[in-house]
Amino acid sequence: MKFLKRLFKILLFLSITAILALGGAVIYKVYPLYEEYSQEAKKIVEESNTNTFKRNLTSYFYDDEGSLLTELSGNGSKIYLTFDEIPENVVNAFIAIEDRRFWEHKGIDIKGMIRVGVEFVASGGETVHGASTITQQLVRNVFITKEVTLERKVKEICYALEVEKKYSKEEIIEFYINNIYFANNCYGIEAAAQFYFNKPASELSLNETAYLCAVPNSPSYYDPLKNSGNALPRRDKVLKDMQECEMITETQRIQALREDLVLNEKKPIEIKDYETTYAIDCAIRYLMKLDGFLFRSSFATMEDYNFYMETYNQSYERLRAELYTGGYVIQTTLNKEKQKLLQESVDNALAFDEEMTENGQFALQGAATVVNNETGKVEAIVGGRTQNNGTYTLNRAYQSYRQPGSSIKPLIVYLPALERGYTDRSAVTDINVEKAKEEPEKVLEMYGAKTTLRAAVESSKNGVAWRLFCEITPEAGLSYLQDMSFARIVPDDFYPASSLGGLTYGTTTVEMANAYSCVANHGKFQQTDCIISILDKYGEELYEPYETRQVYEAEQAELMIDILQGVIKKGTARKMGWKSTVEAAGKTGTTNNSKDGWFVGVTPDYAMAVWVGYDMPRELNNLYGGSYPAQIWKDAMEALVEGSEHERFETTTEIVNGDEKYYPGRDGSEVLSPGYTVQNYRDDHALADRIEALIAQIAQETDRGQQEAYYEQAKALVEQIYGQTLKGAQRRRLEEVYGTYFN
Repeated sequence: MKFLKRLFKILLFLSITAILALGGAVIYKVYPLYEEYSQEAKKIVEESNTNTFKRNLTSYFYDDEGSLLTELSGNGSKIYLTFDEIPENVVNAFIAIEDRRFWEHKGIDIKGMIRVGVEFVASGGETVHGASTITQQLVRNVFITKEVTLERKVKEICYALEVEKKYSKEEIIEFYINNIYFANNCYGIEAAAQFYFNKPASELSLNETAYLCAVPNSPSYYDPLKNSGNALPRRDKVLKDMQECEMITETQRIQALREDLVLNEKKPIEIKDYETTYAIDCAIRYLMKLDGFLFRSSFATMEDYNFYMETYNQSYERLRAELYTGGYVIQTTLNKEKQKLLQESVDNALAFDEEMTENGQFALQGAATVVNNETGKVEAIVGGRTQNNGTYTLNRAYQSYRQPGSSIKPLIVYLPALERGYTDRSAVTDINVEKAKEEPEKVLEMYGAKTTLRAAVESSKNGVAWRLFCEITPEAGLSYLQDMSFARIVPDDFYPASSLGGLTYGTTTVEMANAYSCVANHGKFQQTDCIISILDKYGEELYEPYETRQVYEAEQAELMIDILQGVIKKGTARKMGWKSTVEAAGKTGTTNNSKDGWFVGVTPDYAMAVWVGYDMPRELNNLYGGSYPAQIWKDAMEALVEGSEHERFETTTEIVNGDEKYYPGRDGSEVLSPGYTVQNYRDDHALADRIEALIAQIAQETDRGQQEAYYEQAKALVEQIYGQTLKGAQRRRLEEVYGTYFN
């Protein structure tokens, strides 16, 4: 017994000590932030008025010449109810489910704050959720971003305290109920009632009221149109809480639960053209960025990807509603003349097929995106053929993910190979792809016809791409797409079939044009969009251009452009008949059974990606990258570059091939021995020079991991040497290096 009493005293002492320590830590963390934000909140709230809390502002989009593209407003967003007009059941429902002490507290719940503070310290700063009063939720929606951080929580408290000082409780609950989001661009109970039940809020039944008041807790999950049943359990909780608070009787609760719930929603038809829908998407994504959403392009598992997409869609939906009602003014780079030109190119090339689907859309479709290489911005985008009925149900240019076929090869196979020591003249092996599928473990040992890397690109040799991709590894090859923010590269894509464009979800014309623009820009990538300015309702500029980053080495990117010019001059796109004096480079892409056709290419001024196919994939005779997609690309690009001052691709590095160092003045085709030319000799010794440079780096490097990386690069270069004598000598050289540094 004495032992237990002693143990109890020890535990009590430790608990009190821990609580005091936690309290001190919370004060240490919070107080400086409170000092900083309290003055800010006082000033901002003092300057506010009732209009500050009204979600009734229209957003406007303009093209590159200042002409209005579209204006956006929410569903019923201009409908505002005063406190006296809000049904009593609505007020009671929100108070019961969200903040039972609303009428008593001064804006914050002290007990809840202590709990959150303890959780914050105990979790090492990871947990800062909960304890938000209605006032805090209001100021979070109006004054503060949604990013969950301790700073945001402190700022939220400061603003809530100031709002409670300036406005009455009746005004605050009025602001809250008119401001809260009910999904589908509906802000406020009146907008929600009219949109979902086609009646004013004053006529809502208790059942309907509780159902709608359940939605704002998670508008995406409880969306009445997409997930009508999800909100029912929370509706039940709303009714139960109201009954516990004696706002309704048990009889009323049971009666409400027994009533049928029938939606009678209004479904407005949105008729927007392709450039407008894309501009809206760009603006939403940027608002997500400002809101703290972390965009990802790499996923550990498919479950990880699916969870990410769920959170992405929730954030997207919420910020879309914000765009519709936030009073933004957005300037874009979209050009009316270029848009018309691109649309006509798509329409004319596909006019031969008039088959229609059940919903009145053309069955055969096309999409295209034009990116300005200098600015990195989209200037024209077409998501389908022009419809006579004027409706655009899908913008395929950014919404349809399709397998890109061979157009992906330069990005994930050939440029990575160039960065690992291959040259355009390197001898590569065209293996049998079907045999490679049967014996994947033997791919690197398989024999086949020899060709150069340049010729393999020009004629789109699948066997070469498959083998090189396996040598590089799918993880390394696809990492370049991840670095360029391709949105749907998933764990299931890390297999050899991706080398031929066989991706799980695929890519879009926006992503492909963006990536080829990166290659044309000497390997420097900038996330594309069509936005140059976003002004908020106060006239403050929110937009800053995305930062650039080097994805490919400049020298290799420029060599890739040179190789891709051969695709148009004498390769798979030669029948396109490019006649302009402006240089052009590109790559065709065709998927199995001709279900998707692509052409992605660049000129010094523009990058353009074109896709042709059916929304529900099926075969189309004569569909391949060099046919309809190349025709669209050529027709549009020739008009775009007419009169351009930039006829040649700019190069910033000199591509050294060893001609002057080895056998200077000799013709590369001269035969030195059977099957071995002067050019083979030059290429082999250039590789040997690079191997020696790597060996020198191994000697200078102190980090073991980096030494091993250099060694592996050197080994890969040795295997590219064509002459067996030099290859053997270099292998022995590396054996010596291994013995010196790694044994």
